[in-house]
Amino acid sequence: MRDRGKLSAFGPQGVVETAAREIGKACAVFSVLAVAAIALYLLSYGAPAAFRVGWKEILFTSVWTPTAPTPRYGILYIMLTSIAGTGMAVLIGAPVGILTSVFLAELAERKTAAAVRQAVELLAGIPSVIYGLLGIFLLNPLMYKLELTLFAGSKTHQFTGGSNLLSAVLVLAVMILPTVIGISETAIRAVSPDIRAASLALGASKLQTVFGAVLPAAGSGIITAVVLGVGRAVGEAMAITLVSGGSVNLPLPFSSVRFLTTAVVSEMGYAHGTHRQVLFTVGLVLFAFIMVIHFVLYNLMEKEAVSRGR
Repeated sequence: MRDRGKLSAFGPQGVVETAAREIGKACAVFSVLAVAAIALYLLSYGAPAAFRVGWKEILFTSVWTPTAPTPRYGILYIMLTSIAGTGMAVLIGAPVGILTSVFLAELAERKTAAAVRQAVELLAGIPSVIYGLLGIFLLNPLMYKLELTLFAGSKTHQFTGGSNLLSAVLVLAVMILPTVIGISETAIRAVSPDIRAASLALGASKLQTVFGAVLPAAGSGIITAVVLGVGRAVGEAMAITLVSGGSVNLPLPFSSVRFLTTAVVSEMGYAHGTHRQVLFTVGLVLFAFIMVIHFVLYNLMEKEAVSRGR
């Protein structure tokens, strides 16, 4: 028996398992090296400019005039725009996505759920530039009409033609729907049938069971979906470049604004010298935001694993 065990490790099956293990290990190492390379690249190009200009100047001032005779590199309004825009998009998109996932997993008939699910998958496959084009030709005119109505006669409001923060928020809210819906539906379907049966046995209705028992049980998965939706919104560039206006302003709903991603996309083509290096600093700040989001997600997953272990 011992000889057979030793021979099996060197036989065809053992060779295949060893090769698969080594290939998996190589892929894992490559993934870690890719993340490390990106981080080192951003640090090597972004940190020197930050120390030259000053972190206080970059992070805590709001004047962004990199091509002026006396350049200023304050990204405070740009950071606030990314935070406010992402937060507003999640506040709109997350409830819609979660309720849609509840409908698909618990309430819809099979044919209806299949049709809605295909539409959601199609949303996930649409390129972001298409969202931007639809925003320009469909959403921005509507926002401009609303802007004209709300600020009629105003002598201080700067009209944006509909390219403003609210337009960007609505586009982002639609773009995060596939992520929120897909992961939330999976989490809801993973809830044990015993929980549903116990709730119904206690006299709860179908809706009471869904919202009082199933959703709390799937809470960690739904939170994961929302956090990943935040990451999707923070990293979006092309669509919001087309619909947000591109000006550096305080992030008010009807103001033309610029996100961290759009600052890099719109200026990297002609930037040079310190201006170009500061754009790498902006990318470094954006990378830090993404790292914080994934750190939160990791902690949530760890807490869920601990709670299940108990």
